[in-house]
Parts: sequence; C-alpha cells; structure tokens
Amino acid sequence: MAEENNNDAYKPARIARLVEEVGVGKAQLPLVQMFVLAVLAGAFIGFGGAAYTAVMTGVDAASGPHRLLGGVVFSLGLVLVIVGGAELFTGNALMVMAAVDRRITLRRLLRSWAVVYAGNLVGAAGLAVAFGLSGVLDGAMGAVAAGIPRAKVELLPHEAFLRGALCNALVCLAIWLSFAARTVAGKILAILWPISAFVLLGLEHSVANMYLFPQGWWAGSGVSAGDAAGNLLWVTLGNVVGGAGGVALAYRLAYPGQAGR
Repeated sequence: MAEENNNDAYKPARIARLVEEVGVGKAQLPLVQMFVLAVLAGAFIGFGGAAYTAVMTGVDAASGPHRLLGGVVFSLGLVLVIVGGAELFTGNALMVMAAVDRRITLRRLLRSWAVVYAGNLVGAAGLAVAFGLSGVLDGAMGAVAAGIPRAKVELLPHEAFLRGALCNALVCLAIWLSFAARTVAGKILAILWPISAFVLLGLEHSVANMYLFPQGWWAGSGVSAGDAAGNLLWVTLGNVVGGAGGVALAYRLAYPGQAGR
C-alpha cells in the first residue's frame, strides 16, 4: 500500500499491470466512442506535425539542433493524446500485452486497431485540409510542407519498415514511461524525450504521416497517392512490430502474470 500513498513513480511491474488493464478497457470501448477518440488522436498528432513543419521553416532541415527543436514541438501531439485522452493506433500496440494473457481476444484487438487506424486517418487528414484552407501553408511554410513527403517516398521499403519499427519502440516507451508518472507534469516530461529523439533521428510514424502527406499535397508536393500508400504500408507494419514486438512482448516476458495482482 505504501506505493499508493506517495508520489514516487510506479515501478515497472506495476506499470505492466496498468498497461494491461488499460488495454482491456480500450478493447471494450463502444465503436462510436472508440472512433471519435481516434479522430481526436489523429488531429492531435496532426497539430504536432504542423508545429514541426513551422519550426523547420527557414532553417537547415539536416541540422541536429533544429531537428531536436522540431521533435520537442512535435511532442505536443502525444501530450494531447495522453493527457487529453484519445485513441492512438501506434500506442495501442501495447494492447498486445492483454491479448497475450488472453484478457482480450485477437478479434477484439484487431477490431480496435482497425477502428482506431481509420479514425486517426480521418482526424489527421481532416486537420491537414483545415490548415490548407486557413492559408497557413502559403509561402515558406508551404514549401517545407511540400518537401517533407517527397523525402519520405524516397525511402526504400526496408528503410521505411525499420524506421517505423524504431519509431514506435520509442513511442511505446514514451507511453510506458508516462504510466510511471503520477502527475501531469511528470507525464509530459516522460513523453518529451523519447518523442523528441524519434524526430531527431528521422524515424517514421504512421499517424504523423497521415497528416504530413495530405499537408504536402495541399502545398503542391506532387507525391502520388500510390507512393504515399506504399510508404504508409511499410511504416505501419514497422510500427506494429516495433511497438507490439519490441516493447509490449518484451515487457510481457519480463513481467509475466502481472494482471490482477
């Protein structure tokens, strides 16, 4: 009980139980609620993508310090998801822990992933349209917005896959660390560094790309829908492997049988 009565961070075994309990709750959400929360998450990540685009306007995109600053502002997206409450496909890779312990069925897991993925796409693409109509993408920021997807489609399939896997390992670790924190400030700090690192390193996040490709189209990137879909496919597969296999299953093996304790 002492653990519940102080402000210390939760220990990893306790985090494993919390993550699994949350995964069960996510799988049981009504479809409409799940979809609405997913739309919000897509928009939240889109806000982070827009802020990143603005920060990278007028600077050397290859500069480490500039990329780090871009990562800091992009972290806004996951902060909004975690603190505000929303359903994010990449983070929901952690639901695999509950599936492995048979607390949710494979059908429920895949249902959740499919609905949330679709909602994230609607929210992210919708926000890109809103920014386009607002005029924010006119001028210098639009040139940066157009260049981002062009660089993404130049990635080879294995590069997109591996960048997606590495990215979601960091995203899921950010979420894992946020479970350790007992305050909003603690959760924000837990999110900040892993997310900043994945942007700094040039890794690939499927939901971010759901915003960045439409934003680029509005700004005249000229990237084809087929090339965008190809990138999204490989990045999504990588995100699943990195989050579900690299983080969720690893911690499940490290802390087996934690549910209900």
